Amino acid sequence: MDTHRVDNQIDITKEICPMTYVKTKLKLETMTSGQVLEVLLRDGEPLMNVPKSVKAEGHKILAVSQEGSFFKLLIERR
Repeated sequence: MDTHRVDNQIDITKEICPMTYVKTKLKLETMTSGQVLEVLLRDGEPLMNVPKSVKAEGHKILAVSQEGSFFKLLIERR
């Protein structure tokens, strides 16, 4: 069970790369430092690329967990 406070959520399960990261980045840009974004995404390219790109931007990955057929990614905005 995740114990992080979630400030915002985005569902990118219907998006394809690179829009998965673009939508995540745009959502993060609307948030303030320290806030947590919950991202619902698919396995495969999104799960491999979004966390890597988010980390490269300087944000912190708090958790990755499987939620049924999708994955939940928690990102702390830096």
